[in-house]
Amino acid sequence: MKNRTTGTSERESAVLGLLSERPLYGYTIEKIIEERGMRHWTEIGFSSIYYVLKRLEQQHLITSTSEQPDTRPSRNVYTITDAGRTALTEAVRSFLSQFTPMRSPFSLGIANGTLLSCDEIHTCLAERLRVIDEVILHMQSMRVTKTKERKPFYVIALFDRSLAHLQTEREWVAGFMTELHNHVGDGEIKRGKREDNDAATGSMAQER
Repeated sequence: MKNRTTGTSERESAVLGLLSERPLYGYTIEKIIEERGMRHWTEIGFSSIYYVLKRLEQQHLITSTSEQPDTRPSRNVYTITDAGRTALTEAVRSFLSQFTPMRSPFSLGIANGTLLSCDEIHTCLAERLRVIDEVILHMQSMRVTKTKERKPFYVIALFDRSLAHLQTEREWVAGFMTELHNHVGDGEIKRGKREDNDAATGSMAQER
């Protein structure tokens, strides 16, 4: 997604951010992305890194220099330019000040959940909770490791933010499962289905 203010995408800004720390090889960028758990909060796949680097170089936001250490194959080292640093700075201001509503296909699943039986919904949500629990454990482990490695506070803060989102999501899903059970018991969901069907039938009859 492009930043409306700077025209720099989130992926481009993520790479520029790493290059603002120091010049890097492409594979080093991938390594840092993995170490910092960046894919939990920004979209940047392994295969897209070199595509992003190429685009940034075409926009003169970075430069690349070929290096051939010892007898090993030559590699490109990427360096942010003054223009790249300016674009990143503007993007950071925008990212920090603008609020982007959360959009997720999960909401579409909830909105159309009446197409499934209550048992199916429960099974799907239970699987979602299982995955969330796995991710929470993984993120907690990574946070402990990064803390021991004395990573900068903002790196730790990003793990805390991701964990807060995951734990809030888990609480909401668990609460919704309880509400689902209660509403199934009083027949509200079934009544809602019948009312929707009756309304749709009435609307079609009027159109005819």
